[in-house]
This record gives sequence, C-alpha cells and structure tokens, in this order.
Amino acid sequence: MVNNKTIDAKILSRMFLSGAKNLEAKKEWINELNVFPVPDGDTGTNMTLTIMSAASEVGALTDPDMESLAKAISSGSLRGARGNSGVILSQLLRGFTRGVRKLTDLDAPAIAAAMERGVETAYKAVMKPKEGTILTVARAAADRAAELADVAEDLDAFFDGIFQHAEETLARTPEMLPVLKEAGVVDSGGQGLLEVFRGAIDGYHGKEVDYSQFETAAPKITKISPQAEADIKFGYCTEFIILLEKPLPQDEIDRFREFLDSIGDSIVLVADDEIVKVHVHTNHPGQAFERALTYGQLSRMKIDNMREEHQEKLIKDAEKLAKEQAENKEPPKDHGFISVSVGEGLSQIFRELGVDYLIEGGQTMNPSTEDMLNAIEKVNARTIYIFPNNKNIILAANQARDLTEDKEIIVVPTKTIPQGISAMISFVPEKGGEENLASMTDAISRVKTGQITYAVRDTRIDDKEIHEGDIMGIGDAGILAVGRDRLQVAEEMVAEMVDEESEIISVYYGEDVSEEDAEALSDSLTEKYPECEVELNQGGQPIYYYLISVE
Repeated sequence: MVNNKTIDAKILSRMFLSGAKNLEAKKEWINELNVFPVPDGDTGTNMTLTIMSAASEVGALTDPDMESLAKAISSGSLRGARGNSGVILSQLLRGFTRGVRKLTDLDAPAIAAAMERGVETAYKAVMKPKEGTILTVARAAADRAAELADVAEDLDAFFDGIFQHAEETLARTPEMLPVLKEAGVVDSGGQGLLEVFRGAIDGYHGKEVDYSQFETAAPKITKISPQAEADIKFGYCTEFIILLEKPLPQDEIDRFREFLDSIGDSIVLVADDEIVKVHVHTNHPGQAFERALTYGQLSRMKIDNMREEHQEKLIKDAEKLAKEQAENKEPPKDHGFISVSVGEGLSQIFRELGVDYLIEGGQTMNPSTEDMLNAIEKVNARTIYIFPNNKNIILAANQARDLTEDKEIIVVPTKTIPQGISAMISFVPEKGGEENLASMTDAISRVKTGQITYAVRDTRIDDKEIHEGDIMGIGDAGILAVGRDRLQVAEEMVAEMVDEESEIISVYYGEDVSEEDAEALSDSLTEKYPECEVELNQGGQPIYYYLISVE
C-alpha cells in the first residue's frame, strides 16, 4: 500500500531538487516580473543561484538521511545566497531544515511546524519586512499548512491546499504593494517561491529529476590561475566539507586553522554550526583529513595533484618559498576595506581611495555570501568595512558578517556606487569602528544618486508611461525622468536632484557612452548649475549609461 501520510529523506530530497529545477527553468520569466524594467538579472537569477548552490550539495549525497539532507540544504543555500530574495530563500530553507533534521519521517504537523520555523527565521533576517513580497507568500503558505495539518486526510490534499493558498496570496500582492499594482505584475520573489513549491509537489508525485545538472552546478571555492599553479609550493589542492557532530568553539576553529597553516597554504576555512568548508594546498592531504575526522564525518573530498606539469621546479623551490613566506608574513593592519564594484573606471577610483579588495558585481550579478567570506579571508585586517553599493547585496554582506568571528566586520549600508565612494572618503583612521560607521552613514545620507538606463519592456511606474527602448532616469526613490534622448533625460533627472544646498555633481559614464557625449553632458550641467562643481569620471559600468550623484 502506498504511504501518502509521511515523507522520508529520500522523498524530501527529490522534492527539493525538483523545486530547484523548476525555479531554474522559470528564472528568466521571474526576472521579467521585476518592477523596474531595467536590463539586469535580478530576482530569478539570484534565487536560482542560491537554490542551485544547495542543490549541488544535495545532489552529491548518495543515500541521505534527514540530518545530512538538512545540512546540505542549509549550508549550500547559506553560502550561495545572492541578493535580498536569495538571502530570504536561504533563511526559509535554513529554518525549515532546522525543524526537520532530527526526525526520520515527516507527517503534515511536522512539515507545518518546520514551515513556520522557516518563516520566523526569514522575517528575523530582514530589518524592515514589507508585505506583498516573498515573505508574505511564505507566511501564507505556513499559516495554511498549520490550519490543514490536523484535518488533511493525506499529504496530497495537504500540499495542494498549501499551494492553492500560496497562489491566491501571490495574486493579491499587487493590492499590498502599490508599486506592483502600478506596474501590473505580482511580486517576483513570491513567484519564485511558488515555483519552488510547484516543483516540490511534482517531485512528491514522483516526477523524474535530472540529477546530472546539479553535479556541475557546485560553485568552486577557489579558482587557480595557470600562473598561480606554477608558483604553488604545496602540491595537492585539497577540498572537503566536515559535517560537524557539534558546533566548534571559535578557539578550536583557530587551532584547526593554525594546524592547516603548519602543513600548507592557500587556506580557505568557512565554519557555521553544522559544517566546515575547507580548502588547503598541502603536501600531506591525509594529515588534513585525519585532523578533520576528529570533528565529524567528511563529505565531498577532492584532491588534485598540481605538480604534474611543474613537479621538478616546484619541489626545488618549495623550501625557499616557504621561508620567504614566513619572513614576509605581515601582522594584520587595523583597518581594511572591501567594496562591490563594476566597471574598470569605478574600480580604479575605489583602489585609489584605499580599498583593499574589490568584488566584481552589482545589478547583473549579485555576489554571494561565500564571495563575501572569501574576500574577508583575503583582507589581512582586524576591522574590515564592507561597501555593498547595492541595496540587493546588503543582506548577503550582513550574513557574511554574522558568519565571521575572527575579525570585526562592519557593513556600511551603501545602496549605490556614489554612496560607497562618499563613505570611503569620510573614513577617519583615528576613529573607532562604530564612530566611523556613524560618520559614513551620515555621509551617504547626503548623497542623491541617479542612474540612466533603458527600458526592456512596456510598463507604468510613478504615473509615467514607459515603453520598451525608452531612456529612464532612476533616482533613489523612483523614476525621475523618461524620454528617448539620453542627454535630455540625464538633464531632467539632475534637475529633480539638485536643490539650493547642492555643491557637487559627479558624473560616471558607462562603457556604452563616448567621451565626447559625456563631456557634452558635463558642459551642459556646468552651464546650468554654476554654483555646483561638476566632476566627470570614466566609470566603465555596463547597463547604466550614467551614474550621477548630487551632494
């Protein structure tokens, strides 16, 4: 007789992978639901990259029990989380898996309780939760699950009831958020979550899932360039995951890191309560495995021999290079800086201001939590300031901060590149972290940012009719100008931004704008606003013809 009252780890794994696959298949359509019709990969892309990071870890499990499955989903989504929607999805999954990891089989009440825990976890991750979003759809699904848990005759009826209510709630999101109603779309994050539900239900009913795609979806922890390979003194690139039996205290993590440092280099060690992800170059992989086994089981072990082509040279130079490294090892500096940037011109400005590490990303590709953690690992400083420079990256930066224990991480909530530049300029080395954060936050509050790009579809926003191909001037709070001429739209947008207190207008022109056109805009603004200093910079950013700030 078919059991339709409970699910085990095998079925839950199939449901999760099927949910991931369905989201991946719908990602472009979900991107199209973004309110602003700008040419960037946003919600669908972010949610897909987040869930695929978890799916790659789940796909690597051969015979999962509930605990190992929960750990794979939780840790994979946490590390791969990108953008607000991705971070929220990772928290929903993290809370859900914490609710089920100690169980063997899940009945309706257990699933409902886990869904509720997922919603609670996700709401805590967002500073000011908005209704009419992915959170609303998640909560509605959890509420309906709680109502049906004790009365549903079987899981078929239980899942169908949850999905139907989630779908109805999603359809109502335009009534909750005026900006959705005006644009004529439902919430894209909520739609993404619904697609995960839809795929999961298909998986429950036995729909076949192609597991091979998840094997290649796993993100690499470290990319080794050919030049780096030639310079490596330790021959085996060793990667593995420790499935912790219990959370490791910080002093034990530090001792493990010191041990790895004693047998190799190029160490990346990321730990949370459930897993430790390790990457080390060493001549003794077995020693790394032996030490790691004292903390828990090992998973996804990988050893690559990097000496195959350069063996003689590398062995000969190993001692010398190791000695040099030991001699040149510098103590950590007081302050370090990480900034998200896009475009060579903008990146060069950040370098000149003293930023230690630049993460390539922004509108088209939001960096993940793991990207942030890798950057933190590479900056040798006691206190590190992170400038996300995009509202959609702040949550991932906060998540990386919360996972870092050996350094003080300060996330400065910059939402635009110009805000990041102003924040960096306002840094005072003599001040402490909190004091600098206060002065940086004050500095960015005085920066107005406008962005010039093109529309990819017809829509209506802020009482403005927008047609595909129109040039849009987007300010901090909405659309400031629309038209067919780039120069004209830029001028109209700046006119909305400048007031009697304005002193500086900074123009950063993108990769699709000629220097001649940029100078024409600069000259026009100089003539119109003689009381303001107009600065022109080559930004080199894609998608946005101009980034313009007024301070």
